Amino acid sequence: MIYTETEIKGVWMIEPEVFRDARGYFMESYKKPEFEQYIGDVHFIQENESCSVQGVLRGLHYQLEPYAQSKLVRVIDGEVFDVAVDIRKGSPTFGRYIAVVLSGENKRQLFVPKGFAHGFYVMSKTAVFTYKVDNPYMPVYERGIRFDDPAIGVDWRLLSESAFSISGKDRIAPLLDEAEINYTYK
Repeated sequence: MIYTETEIKGVWMIEPEVFRDARGYFMESYKKPEFEQYIGDVHFIQENESCSVQGVLRGLHYQLEPYAQSKLVRVIDGEVFDVAVDIRKGSPTFGRYIAVVLSGENKRQLFVPKGFAHGFYVMSKTAVFTYKVDNPYMPVYERGIRFDDPAIGVDWRLLSESAFSISGKDRIAPLLDEAEINYTYK
């Protein structure tokens, strides 16, 4: 696999070596010793999967400490525009984001460390999205930031508001400067 740290410290793009032939393909999606060599010791405890239809926007989500989560995200089928926003207090890149296209075709993965809000927009007819986490989901600690916060300025590649579907909870999430954040840059 090729590990490339993005312009925001701690966020990594991981591109697996894919072996293809007439029968299909094979790839390693996670290899602990190699992962630890580049990123460090992250103890994943759960893997989640969702399927969403075109135009669905999920996010920007995060959990407060002590249940902040690191995530290793990828798309098995379809294509998403994936976003990670730095919400680490004291970080030199606080409020900046990384955006990448993840797809079943390119097989890329994104490692999103603790202290980031995460979301994605489905660009294909459907998308199967999967992610490993290192802390359990705890609804009481779940928080969100508005997907369209002008201070962050994510270009979601949307044509118009009618071109996407978003939950009521995500639509009314607070702006970054109003959001409850308790993760500090280390």
